[in-house]
Amino acid sequence: MAIEFNPSRGATLGVEWELQLVDTRTRRLRQDARDVLADVPDLSEGPRPKAMHELMQSQIEIVTDVCHTAAEAVQDLEKSIRRLRSVVEPRGIALACTGTHAISEWRDADYAPMQRYAELVEELQWLAWRIQTFGVHVHVGVRERDKVIPIVNALAAYLPHFLALTTSSPYWGGQDTGLASSRAIVFGALPTAGPPHLLAGWAEFEEYMDTLVRAGTIKSIKEVWWDVRPHPDFGTIEIRMFDGIPTLREVGMVTALSQCLVQQFDQQLDRGYTLPQPAAWVVRDNKWRATRYGLDAIVITDDRGSTAPMRDMLYELGRELEPVADRLGCADELAVLTDVLEQGSSCERQRAVRADGGTLEDVVDATITEFAENRFVTSGRHSSREPSDHIGT
Repeated sequence: MAIEFNPSRGATLGVEWELQLVDTRTRRLRQDARDVLADVPDLSEGPRPKAMHELMQSQIEIVTDVCHTAAEAVQDLEKSIRRLRSVVEPRGIALACTGTHAISEWRDADYAPMQRYAELVEELQWLAWRIQTFGVHVHVGVRERDKVIPIVNALAAYLPHFLALTTSSPYWGGQDTGLASSRAIVFGALPTAGPPHLLAGWAEFEEYMDTLVRAGTIKSIKEVWWDVRPHPDFGTIEIRMFDGIPTLREVGMVTALSQCLVQQFDQQLDRGYTLPQPAAWVVRDNKWRATRYGLDAIVITDDRGSTAPMRDMLYELGRELEPVADRLGCADELAVLTDVLEQGSSCERQRAVRADGGTLEDVVDATITEFAENRFVTSGRHSSREPSDHIGT
């Protein structure tokens, strides 16, 4: 199978943000995506829609145009959010985003009215029935096809970093799972999900995809849902490791982090360096550690079993990438990493609301407030139960 890669002109960006539709009275998910999308034809119709269905009717995905900076991507998303809020609020719906919804049951979900989703559910059965999960995907452009697989391999070492910063799904169906990210387990159970296969180069990627198609495992390479994967049509590497992210500040942060890492690896290849490739067992183990412990994980740093605290690793990574961020114009967005390390990921903030005497409904309220006001909430006694009337930076 020859897979054409459409090179990007540089480290361009595209962001996909999966949003929850939350009933402002019950605090549970509303299955109203079809009606909401029908109310915004300017976003949902045309050759390049910016708002669209996901698997469940409780979610809407918004996407950016091709952007060049993290700030540009944030502004693009904010514009779409404002338009969506103009139609959901009169319906008694608030927007939010966390990896899972704290109290809603997947059994109550309706599927989006699309043939490909019907086929997916028919094939995967129980694995698909329960995918009421939400995430953020960041695409970063790559200039040359032969750089893609080495960069994907190198990025595999950062799966726990991506996840730990964004862990936001401690609750599943009203129960604290004890995990920082239950979404990583639910979505990771799909047969073609999980860490990327560490391949030797583009030819081996083509051969592997051809084998999966001939075996009937997939119909197209779009059904390979790796945590980091090549996207040949867009000319990008797509980072899919992030849990649902509740604030634009944090979306800007992971966009900047993704762009900086890809750009740094791209430049190292230009200089003739061989990029590091982690051992597959280290990648799997570290992903589990971030899934379980989030920012409190102790992660493996080499194939001899050395370890270090995730928070220390992230502080060091942020400092290492500062020069790259300055050149890319995303230093302010990358600096939010320090705020997350100091105030906690969404998972920690949600549990702080409970520890402060809040209910799970208060947790949902906090995520609505975080989304609407673009700030972190760590107390059960935050703003009023009415959704905010603004969103901004």
